[in-house]
Amino acid sequence: MNKLKFTWAKALYLMAAVLLAATSASAAGVGKDGQISAKRGKATTIAELVAMYDSSSCIECHEDTHDEWANSPHSKPLFGTGRTAATFKTAIKNGMMSWAFSGVESPDDVTVEHLQGCTKCHLPQLADATDDVAKEIVTSINSWYDAVRGGDAETRALEEEKLLSLNINCLICHNRNAITHKWTDGYPQDGVVYGSMDGEHPADDFPVMKESPIMSASILCGQCHGLGPNLELDNPTQCATAYGSYLWAYKAEGGQETCQECHMEKSGLGHNILSYRDEGMAQAAVAFDVEAFGSNWRDGSLYTPKAVVKVSMTNKSGHSIPDG
Repeated sequence: MNKLKFTWAKALYLMAAVLLAATSASAAGVGKDGQISAKRGKATTIAELVAMYDSSSCIECHEDTHDEWANSPHSKPLFGTGRTAATFKTAIKNGMMSWAFSGVESPDDVTVEHLQGCTKCHLPQLADATDDVAKEIVTSINSWYDAVRGGDAETRALEEEKLLSLNINCLICHNRNAITHKWTDGYPQDGVVYGSMDGEHPADDFPVMKESPIMSASILCGQCHGLGPNLELDNPTQCATAYGSYLWAYKAEGGQETCQECHMEKSGLGHNILSYRDEGMAQAAVAFDVEAFGSNWRDGSLYTPKAVVKVSMTNKSGHSIPDG
């Protein structure tokens, strides 16, 4: 009888533990299992990560938008003009490998976590990959760098193509990062394209269209063009602060325009979202006035005239300049 009581007590205890675990699991993060990364699992190679967020099917209906995007920095965030890729190499060699407690003694030791100071923004989907992908990226960057210095055009082209395949494409903005307040608005779901309205979406892999509460709000951009130090990281970095200055110096003073209104609509650039690289954006952002005159108080053939130069620069944008 005692044995039977013990068995029932044990069974009840186990049932309670299971129920408690189920309750805890569903208490926060309901719908996480419907995300692209959850449905498909962690990517183990660059090719798998590219396939996970492959948006090439969008081109059929949105060719003009794709062409705009293809000219933008978002199409090459890991490579840039080559300078970005080189900066990754420098960050590893002069940063991580020099820090006593980073755990990085060689490029082979680099993990996803190590790269988050950069890839949190330059490749946010790397968080949905294993450390093998981080190592493959580092190997590719080093191989590309050596090929450039060694004049190996074939290897250089192959590595550039691989690095350029990793980008901030349609599915990063219109799915993965389309919702910030996930406990309020839900988690972005696989098979859904998030934009300005609800409805059907004529694509086999993404048949549903839903409204994103932030698609036209600056906070969408602020996820990367951020607030300042990434204090959630074990080794915080100070990089982009555009959204922070937008909130504290522009919105706080009554500014009403969003990032999208200036960088996409008023500029006429659409998805070729630029800043200083576009002459029109540069002119709209800063008023640059120069007043100069020469003052000659003695014989100009013997002395160089004094030059008086007054320079006035007025920031007309919605955030500090320079920033990112």
